[in-house]
Parts: sequence; C-alpha cells; structure tokens
Amino acid sequence: METILKADVGGKTFSIQSGKTAKQASGSVTVQYGDTIVLVTVVAANEERAANFLPLSVEYQEKIYAAGRIPGNYFRREIGRPSEKETLTARLIDRPIRPLFPSEWRYETQVIATVLSMDQKNDPDILAMVGASAALEISDIPFAGPIASVRVGRVNGEFVINPEIELWEQSDINLIVAGSKTGIVMVEGSGDIVKEKDMLEAVYFGHEAIKPLVDLQTELRATLGKPKREFIPPEKDAQLVEKLTAEATSKIRETIVIPEKMKRYAAMRELKKAIVDGLGDDYAEQQGEAYGILSDIQKKVSRDLIINEQRRIDGRKFNEIRPISCEVGTLPRPHGSALFTRGETQVLGILTLGSGQDEQRVETLSGEENRQFMLHYNFPPYSVGEVKRVGGPSRRDIGHGGLSTRALEKVLPDREDFDYVIRIVSEVFESNGSSSMGTVCAGTLAMMDGGVPIKAPVSGIAMGLVKEGDDVVILSDILGDEDHTGDMDFKVTGTTEGITALQMDIKIHELSKDIMENALEQARVGRQHILNKMLEAIQIPREDISPFAPKIFSIKIHPDKIRDIIGPGGKIIRAIQSETDTKIEIEDSGLVKVAAASQENGEAAVSRINEIAMDPEEGAIYEGKVVKTTDFGAFVQIKPGTDGLVHISQLADYRVAKVTDEVKEGDVIKVKVLEISKDGRIRLSRKAVLKEENATD
Repeated sequence: METILKADVGGKTFSIQSGKTAKQASGSVTVQYGDTIVLVTVVAANEERAANFLPLSVEYQEKIYAAGRIPGNYFRREIGRPSEKETLTARLIDRPIRPLFPSEWRYETQVIATVLSMDQKNDPDILAMVGASAALEISDIPFAGPIASVRVGRVNGEFVINPEIELWEQSDINLIVAGSKTGIVMVEGSGDIVKEKDMLEAVYFGHEAIKPLVDLQTELRATLGKPKREFIPPEKDAQLVEKLTAEATSKIRETIVIPEKMKRYAAMRELKKAIVDGLGDDYAEQQGEAYGILSDIQKKVSRDLIINEQRRIDGRKFNEIRPISCEVGTLPRPHGSALFTRGETQVLGILTLGSGQDEQRVETLSGEENRQFMLHYNFPPYSVGEVKRVGGPSRRDIGHGGLSTRALEKVLPDREDFDYVIRIVSEVFESNGSSSMGTVCAGTLAMMDGGVPIKAPVSGIAMGLVKEGDDVVILSDILGDEDHTGDMDFKVTGTTEGITALQMDIKIHELSKDIMENALEQARVGRQHILNKMLEAIQIPREDISPFAPKIFSIKIHPDKIRDIIGPGGKIIRAIQSETDTKIEIEDSGLVKVAAASQENGEAAVSRINEIAMDPEEGAIYEGKVVKTTDFGAFVQIKPGTDGLVHISQLADYRVAKVTDEVKEGDVIKVKVLEISKDGRIRLSRKAVLKEENATD
C-alpha cells in the first residue's frame, strides 16, 4: 500500500513515501524536500553471521543524472569508488543509527541511499539520514528508533533550518544535528569562530525541528510497518559469568591501571589468555564466549574506576591534559612541518604550497568545484602496533580528514592576501586517543612554520563521558580505552575566540543540555591549555614562506591582450613557460598569475608578459628586433605581434645609402615611437635614440 506522509520543516514540505518502489527490500522509503529526492533501502540477511561485531554497512550514492548531467569522466558513468562527499555522508548516516541496533545483532545489514534528483538548493545528505531511520522503522529489523536529522545555519544572526546551499556561504554556523524526540544522538559541523553558548543554542534549535520528522516516522510505521523479527540475544552462561567475574575482576582492575598503552594491552592479553586456559576442558568449546565475558568485565571495571573510584586509567584528573610537546621545522624540504605529541598520540603535519593549477577539481552534483585547501589524513597500522594491508584512504581516514579540514579552513587567509593552494598532510605516527585533534594542532603549527598568515591558531580536544544513573563524569583528552568504554566521543576545535568545528557521537539514548554545556566549557579550557603549549613552539606565522615554495606573481592586463599572450595554438605562452621554467594561468578578467621556482624566473616571465601586453606609447623607447629590411627602411618588432617601420631616413643621424649597410635582420636595436596612426601603424626612429644618447654623453 503506497503511503505519502508530509511535514513542514524549515518552512518547506518534507515528505516520506513508501510502498511504491523497491518493495523487495526489508524496508524502503523515498524522501523528498524541494526537488531533491533520495531513495533509501535497508536489507538484512536471513542467516546469522559468525562475528563478534555488528555487521552493518552503509552506502550513499550520488548519481550525476540527478542533477541533469552526464558524468565528466572518460567512462561517462558513475565510477565504483565513492567520492569524498559520498564517503562522508555514508559516515553521517552510519554514526547515529549504529548504536540503535541490538548489541548482539549479527545479521548482515545494509543501508543504501541513492540520490535520484537534486535541485541545487537542498543537499541530499539530510534526506538520506532521515530516510535510513524511516526505512529501518518500517522494516522487520529490530531498531531502537526513530531518529531524524536537520541542518542548522545562522544567517544575519538568525537560525535557519535546512538553509539552501546558496546560503551556506553567508552562514557562520553549519551544523547537522541528529536525535530522537527526547535527546541528541549526533552533532557534526563547523562554525566561523562561534562562541560555545551560540553553538549550544544552535544544537537545541535543531533538536526542536527534528521532532516533526520523528512523528512522521512513527505514523509511517503504524501504517506500513512490518512485524519486527523475533530476536532474543543469546544468553551468556550464567555459571561461566559468575566464575569469571569472581576470578578476573580484581586482576583486571590491577592490569587496567598500567599507564603505558602497549604494556597495558600486552598484560591484558596475557591475563585473559591465562584465565581462559585455566578454565580447563569443561569450557573448551566456550573460549570465544569466555573472551567476550572478560571484555564485558573489563568495560565494567573501567567505568567503575571512573564513577566509583573517581580516577582514570593513567591516573590523571578528569580535566587534566596529557603532556604535550611541539616542534616546528622538522623537515628541511617541505614548505612547513611540525611534530605534535600529546601523551601517546603523535602526528606529523606537513605543508605544501602550490599555484592555482594545483587546485583540486571535484565533480559534484552541484557542478565542478575547485578547492584551494586540502587536508589528507593518513593512519598507518604501525601507529597502533598492528599489521594490516596498506592501501588507499579508508572511510575513517576520509572522515578524520574532513573534520580536520572544517577545523582549519575557517582561519585560512583570504585569497587576495595569500594566493597559494595549500595542502596539509597528517601522518599519524602513534595513536592513543584522538589523532584527528592531533592533526588539527599539527596542521596549525605546520602552516605557521610555512609562513601561511592564518587568522588565528586552532587547537582541538577530544572529550568523553561516563554516565551511570545520576552519576556523570566528563573526561578531557580521552584515551582510546576511555573512548571505547565511555558513552560519548565529543571533539571540539577552535581559537581563543570560539569554535571552528564540532563532532559528537552519543552511545546512550539521550544527552541533557546541562551535560553538553558543561562538556563544551571543559573543552574550551582544555583547548586553551593545548593552544598555549603550541604557542611555546611558534607564536605567529613566519614572515617569509619557504625558499623551496613557489613564488606567485599577479599582474593585470587588458582582456583584449589575452590572445596575444597565448599566441596561435598556445605557442607564445608555452614558449614563455618553457624558457622561464614557470606556470602561467590567465583568467578571463585579464588577471595573470605566474608561479615560479625562483624570484628571478618569475620576474623574467612577468617582464615577457608585460612586453606583450603593453600598448606602445608615442615618445617611448623600446628595444626590438629587426624582422625585415626593405629598400625604404626596416621593420622592427617592439613586442610579440607588434612591428613598426624605421624609415631609412630615421636609421641614423647621417645619410644612409642602403638599409642593410646600417642594420640587418636579427639585429636588436633601440627605437623611439614617433607616431601611432589611427589605423595602428607605428613610425619608429633609431636616429632619435642615437641623438639622445649622444646628448647625454
């Protein structure tokens, strides 16, 4: 039975349709907002998988036909590898729904969101997020929803729900908020150095707008929802749980407070193995279950340590930051570099500067984008002491890179003040808690080391939360173990004046406004502490860029002269680039940019361009080459494509019998412009120059 339900969201109609398409999926909905339409399906396998994790995969697909275009690549079709935008959106869908599946769910589950239509006004990501929850709600898959999402912007001081894409540039806040009717489950976004109280207000403004979308899904489920599968999580062997709890709790408690990560991990592995081996033959077939129970005990002990004993694994106070060290200029040839170490997390940030031709060109549903700033995050397996296949960037790499990009792009200099393409690469050398925030810090330091005049330095911190009943503990600068056992992963970046990026994932069903407010304030204090340590290494950006960075020169010419610089078939511009070892870009406005490896080469290219682009002036003296001789005079090229005639009477200050007695083709001589006629003919004189030189002597 086809059903369409609608709600007013942000002053526009948001509709969810089901029962018409993709009916063989476990759940299927089509979501529409404006003329943007997304189909979201969910399917769960019928056979349980032997795994110790939730086998959930989320795919988000942008079809170029949705924007009424043919793909611009060689194959003229959507290529299998997802774009960065598709990967980031898939993560946005995954993060809020993953905690809402039963903890023991082991049926392969796949969510696919496909963009069918894009109106260039409403981004499909919000529709895909809402659609994923709606499809799960009406399916037979157990799911503790519904949840919904909206985007929150602030334009001219006023909050806006789901602002159209053209308003994003005018908005100083761009947040995606996901939640249930009673609480927030995820926040993702950026701010133009926004105060904490304003960001908090934006989050809860968004939460109010979520509620009609939650009601819509509840109504849809009542109309079309399938009966949920009977799923009873397998019960653990009560006798084995009791036995392991009695034997392992105190030993795990002793092991878990070993401060060094690798020593703690090694000791915990040995302890668990010894305990499982000691169970004997009676439990030989339950070793997997035993390890699972021990992991549960470890998590409980970790939380008890924080809630009941008021201490952390490494002995720090709840608001204490690990030791920090910062070094800049660590690499000689890149254009800027910095090594940031916080506890057992270490990141090397590397800066490379380029010209406009180095911009990243990306095909999106909104058209082709040119990106002046790029940040690439690399997380090799050795950073956590593992052995894994090394390949292209993972979803995690792209996600952490995206967060770090949002954190830093708000403080980049204006293009008019610093006309360089900027690339930051983050190489994670060690990781024990929030390498993405280490990337933000290392990236800031690398840009300052490279002479990028950023508006303000940015630092970042990862916060955690442990909540048991009314007992709540907020943790600053969390370790990897605290992230794993806690209830919140909350990353905040910003300057001394405010927030530039925010990312929050909640593992519990809701989070009160008071807790989030306290977490933001504790994060602000922590960020400032980290920033102070960074500024001990370098206080302001260096005055000069690296001598190995390209030199950028900009000149303005008349647009009519562009064709002269390019030349027939690009001959002139190619010759200039080849002879001066430069890269030249020409915009339709007449702005010419020259990128050179050295000051000398750049100035040589600029001089050549000026020669071509100049308009000859009467009375001016030029150096030119004799390109042709005749009985009545010589033709001299005073700039590429522009010749003038030196009459035989103007070759010297005495009578010349024959032109070739005085000059020959290929000679370079100085000439003065006597006259430029209305039809563009130029009269030149060598005699006038010789007279002036003799007078000077």
